[in-house]
Amino acid sequence: MSDSHGKFVWYELMTPDPKAAEAFYRSAIGWGAQDAGKPDMAYTLLTAGPMPVAGLMETPQRILDSGASAFWTGYVYVDDVDATVAQAEKEGSAVHHPPDDIPGVGRFAVISDPQGAAIALFKTTMMTPNDIPPAGTPGTTGWHELYAGDLDTAFPFYSKLFGWTKADAMDMGPMGTYQLFAVRGGTPIGGMMTKPPTVPMPAWSYYFNVDGIDAAIARVQGGGGKVVNGPMEVPGGSWIAQCLDPQGAFFCMVAPRR
Repeated sequence: MSDSHGKFVWYELMTPDPKAAEAFYRSAIGWGAQDAGKPDMAYTLLTAGPMPVAGLMETPQRILDSGASAFWTGYVYVDDVDATVAQAEKEGSAVHHPPDDIPGVGRFAVISDPQGAAIALFKTTMMTPNDIPPAGTPGTTGWHELYAGDLDTAFPFYSKLFGWTKADAMDMGPMGTYQLFAVRGGTPIGGMMTKPPTVPMPAWSYYFNVDGIDAAIARVQGGGGKVVNGPMEVPGGSWIAQCLDPQGAFFCMVAPRR
């Protein structure tokens, strides 16, 4: 298992209105945007400074037909996409997109964990997790959060697949335990908890770094988005807000100050 295996390396928005989504996130998060230059596919790279950190594309019709519209997906680097998919299937995963090549970019697959939360697997030939800007850089992703169907059975799945390890656990009273996780004993990169009844299905969410949460909330609301929770201070002193973009995609923001 390489040092890169198990690290989040990419985030992708599928949306029914790519141009409107690009304008919204350029304002709300402060991303730059550039065309990926793929003649057979319209794809926009979202950049933090000069570095691409995420992408967006139009939601394919087959996904729209399934009832989904706008959503973010995180990509985790794995040493071998095909072998990881096979392992995930043995653990009860569903495969939504089998291993496939993106010419000149890498190989990917999209799965859901045994409880239904979707996540993508990726081995890229263009960059490594070490190329990602330093932690906390505005426009990068500062936290990864899973609302699991059941925390006690969800964590072992990800530990087997990616080598994630448990960090601190926080008692949230009636809401249960919030379990922090890290890549093989390193700095925590996210948290998991059993989803509350108000969350309709297990899902991942991603927290994008911004300079100040109040100003970012104003930009979200000014651009037609909604804040569904926050601003709220979290342990460690950071501030978060959970939001919906104008097309309905759920995303979150994290900042070091109000």
